[in-house]
Amino acid sequence: MSPNRQVTQDAPHVVVIGAGFAGQSVVDSLAKGSANVRVTVIDHNLYSTFQPLLYQVATGGLNPGDVSYAVGGFAGRRRARYIQGELAAVDAAQKRITLADGRELGYDYLVLAIGVTASFFGIPGAEQNAFALYTRRDSVVLRDHIMAGFERLSASDSGGDEEFAVTVVGGGATGVELAGTLAELRGAVLKATFPDVDPSRVHIRLVEMAPQLLMPFHPKLRQYTFDQLARRGVDIRLNTRIREVQPGKVLLDDGQTVHSDLTVWAAGVAAPKSVRHWGFAQGKNGRITVGGDLRVTGQDAIFAVGDIGINPDDPSPQLAQPALQQGHHAGAQIKRLIAGEDTRPFSYHDKGTMATIGRRSAVVQLAGGLRMTGTIAWLAWLALHLVYLLGFRNRVSTLINLSWRYIAWGHGGGVIVGDPPQEPVPQAGSQTSVADTHAPSSSVAE
Repeated sequence: MSPNRQVTQDAPHVVVIGAGFAGQSVVDSLAKGSANVRVTVIDHNLYSTFQPLLYQVATGGLNPGDVSYAVGGFAGRRRARYIQGELAAVDAAQKRITLADGRELGYDYLVLAIGVTASFFGIPGAEQNAFALYTRRDSVVLRDHIMAGFERLSASDSGGDEEFAVTVVGGGATGVELAGTLAELRGAVLKATFPDVDPSRVHIRLVEMAPQLLMPFHPKLRQYTFDQLARRGVDIRLNTRIREVQPGKVLLDDGQTVHSDLTVWAAGVAAPKSVRHWGFAQGKNGRITVGGDLRVTGQDAIFAVGDIGINPDDPSPQLAQPALQQGHHAGAQIKRLIAGEDTRPFSYHDKGTMATIGRRSAVVQLAGGLRMTGTIAWLAWLALHLVYLLGFRNRVSTLINLSWRYIAWGHGGGVIVGDPPQEPVPQAGSQTSVADTHAPSSSVAE
């Protein structure tokens, strides 16, 4: 933040809803320079979540605190005010918002960065019987169910034919990362943690409706990913649609029914249902439509950035880097409006995309055409995720935990366990809060 920045009580008031990648970037942008502007950050949670590493929490590689950072601390260091709350209504005419607890707040400029939640595409039973992986709570609940499944096998007759089956729906980065890590848990780490569990009794299945995994990637990287997952024993089902999800099983579109103790949904995103009550134009999957400068359609003082906003004429990928760039752009446009200048259109600079498959295996695709696989790609993935984690303690803790997970490979290290799950039947993850604004796919600039 600029040491010359002076903020007065009569300065224009900017309210930012959401403290994920996009919201943080807005606040950072407004904190730079000498603009006289008051900033308030509103978030449902006390913490911001680093979603790209939630699958590591879900598989026992990281503690929940490793991927969480206090919103109040972040805001305070940028001379912004933090309020814990949830947006309930927007009065654009009066430039006021109402929170779920009834509190009202005025604004001069409003930035919506609330993110998205899982989209179940209307598939019967999916929302009720599948786990999402979009919030910190989702990852903890999923971890506890995964560990409980292994414990159930350990406590049962080792000579029986009972198995523990996990179905991951969606062959994007989240699905690939989760399936690959689960397969490695079965094949290496759990033989030390649960030595009496026969790995053949643990079945990891990845279901994708497209003809290949990681469709945004180059075909060679897609094939590498498929081969690596297959080597790890993942049952990959391509060109496969889900017809229905029931407790303990998944019905496929071809009529086949497969056993599934846990079904994890990583197949799509949509706007939270509350958005429909705010009166803004909505596009695909309920996302708020914006113009070229990221202002909400028909609004002069309201921006929508990150996954919740979509420009129908020029949509950006739902990754961390577009969210960061959009947040910075929105902050810059607000400063231009305050100065009486015209806004400029947003242009996304693609830096590349990456996804990890497992230990010493990842794919990296840079914008210039450079592609990497294997150990070097995996190290690049690790380094960039550490860089973009908020907080020095989080970086150190994550580095230690992930290093121990892979250094102590097969020798009892690398599994962080929790409590037995409270839910008797798997329930879909909680709706994405305003602290969780990034669909958990991996970007090179995360």
